[in-house]
Amino acid sequence: MTESAQAVREFKMPDVGEGLTEAEILKWYVQPGDTVTDGQVVCEVETAKAAVELPIPFDGTVRELRFTEGTTVDVGQVIISVATGGGAPAPEPEAAPAEAPAAEAESAEPQGRQPVLVGYGVSESSTKRRARRPAEQAPAAQAPAPEAPAPAQAPAPAAPVANGTPVSGADRPLAKPPVRKLAKDLGVDLATVVPTGEGGVVTREDVHAAAAPQAPAEPAPAPQAAPAPQAAAPAPDARETRIPVKGVRKATAQAMVGSAFTAPHVTEFVTVDVTRTMKLVEKMKADKDLAGVRVNPLLMVARALLVAIRRNPDVNAAWDEANQEIVRKHYVNLGIAAATPRGLIVPNIKDAQAKTLPELASALGELVSTAREGRTSPADMQGGTVTITNVGVFGVDTGTPILNPGESAILAFGAVKWQPWVHKGKVKPRQVTTLALSFDHRLVDGELGSKVLADVAAVLEHPKRLLTWT
Repeated sequence: MTESAQAVREFKMPDVGEGLTEAEILKWYVQPGDTVTDGQVVCEVETAKAAVELPIPFDGTVRELRFTEGTTVDVGQVIISVATGGGAPAPEPEAAPAEAPAAEAESAEPQGRQPVLVGYGVSESSTKRRARRPAEQAPAAQAPAPEAPAPAQAPAPAAPVANGTPVSGADRPLAKPPVRKLAKDLGVDLATVVPTGEGGVVTREDVHAAAAPQAPAEPAPAPQAAPAPQAAAPAPDARETRIPVKGVRKATAQAMVGSAFTAPHVTEFVTVDVTRTMKLVEKMKADKDLAGVRVNPLLMVARALLVAIRRNPDVNAAWDEANQEIVRKHYVNLGIAAATPRGLIVPNIKDAQAKTLPELASALGELVSTAREGRTSPADMQGGTVTITNVGVFGVDTGTPILNPGESAILAFGAVKWQPWVHKGKVKPRQVTTLALSFDHRLVDGELGSKVLADVAAVLEHPKRLLTWT
């Protein structure tokens, strides 16, 4: 044991930035016995903001994977152990227990230090809240065990103890929000669950075990208890399916609720003839000087919005509630809402106002392709100032978009359709679209919002104005 302890280093779930406290392991790229090198990607995880690949910071041979794919892990918990010296120890029989203790072997990392991804920092709050003292917590995992055969009543397990003293919240069982959600879905009262996690924390397995005996009514087959609630969760009668809300979708839901109930939204609409812009897009696609540049209507809308912001800089601002200030931004980080398999994300183009049309086209193309592949980094989704959402790609005329939190405006670009339109005194078929601008009425009044929307429409109706207004 001493020999393996000195030869084993542990890699903890890093904080990839932005104060995130947990991540789900999507895929392991290594298995016990594999050789790894410094900087090699060992797994892919999904945070509340994006999917991220984790490189390991040292060489060695994989000894153990502490968690299975699909498990949500707290920042600071050990996810993989690697033998770095001498012979590679044989892999443990239990390859990946769902709630393995974070300190089975002495880590070579200094206490309190967490490994981080290159380019990201560790927030102090997450480091401190993850600190544990294994000596105190070891008895806690076994303290409730003797009481397991007792009748499942609230007073027995409601007060988990460590070293004979209450942990915290004796009147409320300790459990993470996802575990509480699982218990609610399965109809399990957490007060009746015997905790087995570190520090008396109720785990997913504890909830499953508590739910299982209700069906067979036999306490004996404990090992077979886990599969039963897993089948119950997705509703075997096929009348409904329950999908856990986590990752990107959970973060989006929280952000949209926060935005809708903190910023007073106002939405204005305008229908505009974009025939000239659509013709210009076709000409630019055929231009040899723009070979390799991805030109599309969204690019023109983005350029039109940047021109409108340059003419009306007050719209590019943020509301600072704490200091009661309006923060005007002298740069434009242009967000583009992107629908991905993991949910809606809004990466942004940094300093979009300073880019030429080809540069803007290149940045826009890279942003969209990266988002579709699920490789958008958390940094790419931070610091946005205004956003465009292209609902027209779904054949939708327009909508009332909700502001991205911390931003002052969002522009919805609707479908471009042929419609009868009065052009030069005659009704002719023209390509028409509808734009919708939502803005925060605390810092953008009706006049300013109307001017911005009118300027965007004017550029799209007469794209030559791009030459005179920029």
